[in-house]
Amino acid sequence: MLLLWLPLLLQLWCTEAARGQTFSEGTVLITISLSRPMSEQWTEHTPRSERKRRDSFGMFDGYDSCSEDTSSSSSSEESEEEVTSMPASLPIIKNNGQVYTYPDGKAGMATCEMCGMVGVRDAFYSKTKRFCSVSCSRSYSSNSKKASILARLQGKPPTKKAKVLQKQPLVAKLAAYAQYQASQQNQAKLKLGFNWGHYISSNNSVGAPVTCFKHVPMSSCWGDVAEGVRVEVPNTDSNLPTKVYWIAGIVKLAGFKALLRYEGFDNDTSHDFWCNLCVPEVHPVGWCATSGKPLVPPKSIQNKYTNWKAFLVKRLTGAKTLPPDFSTKVQESLQYPFKALMRVEVVDKTHLCRTRVAILETVIGGRLRLVYEESEDGTDDFWCHMYSPLIHPIGWSRSIGHRFKRSDVSKKQEGQIDASPELFMKVKEVDQNGEWFKDGMKLEAIDPLNLSAICVATVRKVLADGYLMIGIDGSEAADGSDWFCYHSTSPSIFPVGFCEINKIELTPPRGYTKLPFKWFDYLREVGSIAAPVKLFNKEVPNHGFRKGMKVEAVDLMEPRLVCVATVTRIVHRLLRIHFDGWEDEYDQWVDCESPDLYPAGWCQLTGYQLQPPAAQTSSRDNPTSVSKQQKKKSQQYKGHKKTSSLQIKEELLDGDEFTFLQGVSDQESNGSGSYYIKQEP
Repeated sequence: MLLLWLPLLLQLWCTEAARGQTFSEGTVLITISLSRPMSEQWTEHTPRSERKRRDSFGMFDGYDSCSEDTSSSSSSEESEEEVTSMPASLPIIKNNGQVYTYPDGKAGMATCEMCGMVGVRDAFYSKTKRFCSVSCSRSYSSNSKKASILARLQGKPPTKKAKVLQKQPLVAKLAAYAQYQASQQNQAKLKLGFNWGHYISSNNSVGAPVTCFKHVPMSSCWGDVAEGVRVEVPNTDSNLPTKVYWIAGIVKLAGFKALLRYEGFDNDTSHDFWCNLCVPEVHPVGWCATSGKPLVPPKSIQNKYTNWKAFLVKRLTGAKTLPPDFSTKVQESLQYPFKALMRVEVVDKTHLCRTRVAILETVIGGRLRLVYEESEDGTDDFWCHMYSPLIHPIGWSRSIGHRFKRSDVSKKQEGQIDASPELFMKVKEVDQNGEWFKDGMKLEAIDPLNLSAICVATVRKVLADGYLMIGIDGSEAADGSDWFCYHSTSPSIFPVGFCEINKIELTPPRGYTKLPFKWFDYLREVGSIAAPVKLFNKEVPNHGFRKGMKVEAVDLMEPRLVCVATVTRIVHRLLRIHFDGWEDEYDQWVDCESPDLYPAGWCQLTGYQLQPPAAQTSSRDNPTSVSKQQKKKSQQYKGHKKTSSLQIKEELLDGDEFTFLQGVSDQESNGSGSYYIKQEP
């Protein structure tokens, strides 16, 4: 909304300054006197220890570090460690020609709580024998609220029952430290989080806007956010010992992320920074005044203007800011109707043709971790979004005639309830009474086991409510266990000729030798007919995606992973998603309204872990060079495994056999209109 700042400033920001100065009407609250340099005002009453910490203030965390309790944690707070059992076979450690073995006995061993090393208890420091040296004792005191060095290196919390290790000389200790440091480097980067801002800036790329994703938080009210909007954010360009704020303007948007520039820097980009606009530290202009927080200009430009109050009034008059209830809307949009212990029907990842009962274990950002009901240890799980077409209410399979695996569990566990049908996405109602799909009809479909391919497919069974069982020609299991259920309005199935007219490679049946593949010849050979074009979904929403936009996308072959990805092609409502750092063979065709696509910053907002781009060294020659924790490329469904399909280039169909429908000239349009071909009678 457009704010006329002068009237609001008159009401909100006219107040007495911290040093007793009364500002004139229409000025911004700045709670320190600006007649003297910032450093002089604060150093007079600031202890030396606090001044040393000024440069350590972070952007969105660490502002309370100056009040952090760094006092020593005495040994009385914790009891001595329990001594674990000695291993059956004692390892021998060689270092510099000397041989060390575990000493005999159990009671004589102790573990250093700082570095994790184990040795003879009598040689340890302090009365309680908790540390192997004076330096470890002092280091532990100064890090009483943090994990020990060894625990941090190993990525796990410290434990009283530490694994017994041989106490080694200093050289061996340093070598082990360096080894852990090198081996954990990639995992440390993952824990720190992927830097979307640096990635977008360094690649000069564009992030897909939040409005492209109807299923994500704040999508419906993101229209208030645009370049030029002003916000109040923490001022990190300050030498003050407390958290202060300043006004910044949005320079560039990329999903939930925004490139901000402090007011007063004009065209100077040296202090631009990226942040997620939905984090608690971002506020609409005026929040500091109503909350009693200080507005302090950055120290780099504090002498640029003599009257900062007049400067802000001039710059903010007529400008836009976030709605006053923006943070409230963010919190409301992060509430989800699905709750733990709800029961649903979900596709069986071992047999695509059927569903199973699963129990909802976790909800993160609308993504559900479902554990199959018969999983004894809780490891047999399946990830999907709550709007996924793969989940349904209990009883759905029976109602439409879909295959269903009955559970051996006789009754519900305590607290389990069936998810209400109102929670699931509704499909469009269709009329199956007239001309409709029939068993044996041919079409083109995205292969659920190879999402980079659109294949020749067949309608294997017609179910109720518009659902179809689809099989991929040439690679079907004999028992039909890899048939896949698509709704007739699904954007993942297409009429015969869709790939041809849109210049997409069509994958022919495996083993088919008459190449290049031609639909007319194939239909005649197999004695089948093409499904009528009018039965397919031809709606193309104005989705807003553009080629080259960056997104966060689910790797549907390993659906627990959300990865950095790029939109590489747009065919009407169909998007080709490329996972950054990976080869094209791992690309996925997805619909523009897929709930498995998210804007940049979604993972940070919801607390989901984002997988960064794979190392560029990962290739066919060295496929194991990338950590599986970064990105594991495997089959999502463990049914009939498919081999690499032959990709071919189609030839245009003979003109006397087919005619084109109107509106197909724009092959990669973003508008509506028909784009299929039909066979003349």
